[in-house]
Amino acid sequence: MHDFNNCRNTESGAVFIIASGMSAKSFPLEQFAHVPMITMNGAISMFLGTDIKPCFYACTDDSFSEQQPELFKYAMAVSQNVALWEDHARSSGIRPSGALYPLSKAKRPSWLDAMRGKHTALVTNHPMPGSGQRPLGFSKDMSEGFFDARTVAYVTLQLAYHLGFSKVFMVGVDLNEKSGRFYENRESAHSPCGLDQHYYTRILPSLELMSHKVMGDDFRVYNLSDCSRIPESVVPRVTLAQVEAMRL
Repeated sequence: MHDFNNCRNTESGAVFIIASGMSAKSFPLEQFAHVPMITMNGAISMFLGTDIKPCFYACTDDSFSEQQPELFKYAMAVSQNVALWEDHARSSGIRPSGALYPLSKAKRPSWLDAMRGKHTALVTNHPMPGSGQRPLGFSKDMSEGFFDARTVAYVTLQLAYHLGFSKVFMVGVDLNEKSGRFYENRESAHSPCGLDQHYYTRILPSLELMSHKVMGDDFRVYNLSDCSRIPESVVPRVTLAQVEAMRL
């Protein structure tokens, strides 16, 4: 087990977040093998047959190792670093070849602590009682935990910030439940999916909070999915040609 403090601000520049939406299938992974990559759950299947080792693999679904055991074993074997729940890491019985970082939920600082400048790495909203708004957050420091938005992609965005990356390109973050995951088919086991249930109540509001309170010159996020549900006003979209022109 490693402490997240050990890897804070150890990276810089660009990173690709590889998720499992259908649009990821068209991404030329090996073309960008020189750029660090963070991936999650079954999206690790994108790396099969390549020599690319993800900078980080994250999994918040402790049933994934049972539903997709071969993909989970592969992720543990090739990933340079792994972020899992501690109980999941122990119960899976699979020792990762890379460094293991135990996940934890962030404790939302009180309004008073926020006013006093405490826990400044935990960016939160403070909805008024009775407003109907949910408490949301974004953690800039994974050693203080992460904020859950009901999609592991949001965890990896917080991880990317923690590691020190300044330019994040999201691949396959379609957030379209009907389209499914590119690595699943009729014969394979299907993990539960709650994208439609949580999109408007947790996922989109969390991304909006990130857009308004976290994104800026030192942390830019771009969406490479042309079929993503995330509005361009929240996370700007870029084409593959535009990314290629950046010469990462």
